[in-house]
Amino acid sequence: MKVIVGSDHGGFNLKNTIVSELKEKGVDITDFGPESADSVDYPDFAKPLAEKVAAGEFDKGILICGTGIGMSISANKVKGIRCALVHDTFSARATREHNDSNILAMGERVIGKGLASDIVDIWLNTEFEGGRHEKRVRKIEE
Repeated sequence: MKVIVGSDHGGFNLKNTIVSELKEKGVDITDFGPESADSVDYPDFAKPLAEKVAAGEFDKGILICGTGIGMSISANKVKGIRCALVHDTFSARATREHNDSNILAMGERVIGKGLASDIVDIWLNTEFEGGRHEKRVRKIEE
């Protein structure tokens, strides 16, 4: 599985933590930036990252800003993206099982590193159930 991770300045520290943890676990990870905590505009990272996921260059993406809201709104503007804003483990599992989300958004100012790590692990390792959920995902795509 190829995963791409990006943030803005508000999610910079959590992005670095997640990237390091995933590298340690042997995940094929790409750090999309930014390279510092200097102020940047979240759409400048969310949209191109989402386009790469939508194009199939990466299997999944993770976006982190202060709240996760701006990143999720921006990413969901890209056709083929189902970006889920998640701040708990139940939602991390449900959005993969039911919505086949392909980008995870989180907020560094909302959750701690431990919970974020748990969310990422659950989200990356939960499969889409398909079945009754398949037609709903198709309707989203339309």
